[in-house]
Amino acid sequence: MSSPTGLVRTPAPPYYVVIFTSRRTDGDHGYGAMAEKMVELGSRYDGFLGIDSARGADGLGITVSYWRDEAAISAWKRDTEHQKAQRGGRKAWYADYEVRVAKVERAYGFAREAAT
Repeated sequence: MSSPTGLVRTPAPPYYVVIFTSRRTDGDHGYGAMAEKMVELGSRYDGFLGIDSARGADGLGITVSYWRDEAAISAWKRDTEHQKAQRGGRKAWYADYEVRVAKVERAYGFAREAAT
């Protein structure tokens, strides 16, 4: 999942990503606890590769979850606890959101070596 740098280390492509872009409503309303629960629950699914997430002070957030294949994504989407969290999101936590699913065909990166 996450490495010491905080970035997910994924296998060689192909794999899939679910990109969840959202704008939060004001207040927590249990969001923080549910978000932690969803990461923990999702990470138990066969095919889950990791998650990166960031949220700005303005409430705009982007979460990218990484998956081995579309079957794993579909299984996660059908999870009853995940569906309950989705309903909570529409009811209380999100002003708006977009979900995008994509196949990663190429990936590369850079990591600076630590000074000794």
